[in-house]
Amino acid sequence: MIGQEAAFRISMKNKKQVVSEFRRGEIIDAARTVFARKGFSLGIMDEIAKEAGVAKGTLYLYFRSKDEIYRAVLDHDMKTLNKSTLDRLDEAKGLKEKIRAFALVRLERAEANKEFFRIMDSEKGAHSYTRSQYRDWLREPVSRLASAIGKAAEKGKIRGVDAEKTAWLIVDMTRGTIQRRMLAQTETPPVGDAEFLLEFIWASLALKP
Repeated sequence: MIGQEAAFRISMKNKKQVVSEFRRGEIIDAARTVFARKGFSLGIMDEIAKEAGVAKGTLYLYFRSKDEIYRAVLDHDMKTLNKSTLDRLDEAKGLKEKIRAFALVRLERAEANKEFFRIMDSEKGAHSYTRSQYRDWLREPVSRLASAIGKAAEKGKIRGVDAEKTAWLIVDMTRGTIQRRMLAQTETPPVGDAEFLLEFIWASLALKP
C-alpha cells in the first residue's frame, strides 16, 4: 500500500492533469471560434487568448504556435467526429441503417461547425490535412462499413461488390455532399441530404431483378 504522502502527491498530480486538459480544451474551443470567424491567416494569438479568457502567455504553455493550435483543433475535431461515427455505426442495425448513420452524423457535424469546416477544407499546404491523415482518421469507420457490406453480400441482401472500395465510395460521396453544402446556400437539412445519399447508394447495391 502507498503512504498518505504518496497518495496526496498522486491526487495532486491527477488534479493538475484534469485542470491542464480542461484548459487545453478551452483553448482549442476558443481557437476554433476565432478561426471560424476570421480564418487561419487573420486569426491571431491575442484573439484566441481573449476568447479563451486567458493571458496570451498561457497559450504558449500549451501550444508553441498558431500552427500548432490549428493542428490541435483539426486533430481534436476529427477524433471527436470519428468517435461519434463509430458510436452511431454500432447503434445502427443492418447495412442500410449503418449507411444512413454514417452519412447523417458527418453531415450534422459539418452543419454544426459550418464555418470551421469551410476554412478547414479550403486551407492548403502545411495547414491542410494530408491524404494519409485523412485515411488514418477514417480507417476504423471504413473498416466497420466494409464489414457490414461484406456480411450483407454474403447473406444475399445486396449484390456482390468490393466491400472496401464501396465503403470508400460512401465516404467520398458523403464528403462531396458536405463540400456542396459548404459552397452553396441550401435549405435542405442534413437528414434530407443523408436520405438522398442513402437511396442513391442503396439503389446501386440492390440485387438485380
